[in-house]
Amino acid sequence: MDEHRSSIELRLPSRLGFEKVAMNTAASVAHLMGFADDRIEDLKTAISEACINAMEHGNKLDETRLVGIILSMNADSLEVKVLDTGEGPKGHTVRPDIDRKMHEEEAARGMGMFLIESLVDEVEWVSSPPTGSYARMVIRLHPANS
Repeated sequence: MDEHRSSIELRLPSRLGFEKVAMNTAASVAHLMGFADDRIEDLKTAISEACINAMEHGNKLDETRLVGIILSMNADSLEVKVLDTGEGPKGHTVRPDIDRKMHEEEAARGMGMFLIESLVDEVEWVSSPPTGSYARMVIRLHPANS
């Protein structure tokens, strides 16, 4: 582990609206680290999606179940873990058909994981029963593809 890494931990109730606490905390940290505004907006959207997924799917909107957020900073990246008490995604997730969703031939829901993938540099979903599951996202200060 990088000796220059520091972290911040949050524990939020599984109540919609509290994802904003995670979003704003991550945005403040990213700003202090020197991230560009557009990258901060991407990060906020990704964290919001991950938190809402954790609240709805992982914790079934049970306000007694907490969503954990761990922000780990090092010199060139910010790692965010969003933890819940659920089982995580089941099996291979099929990529949504955006055209079908746009033409209302499919439900608009179900795009969160793919949205997150498009906004951050690295993402993984880890299922670790019986303790729960988590989404791990990494956003780099200087992404390789820019």
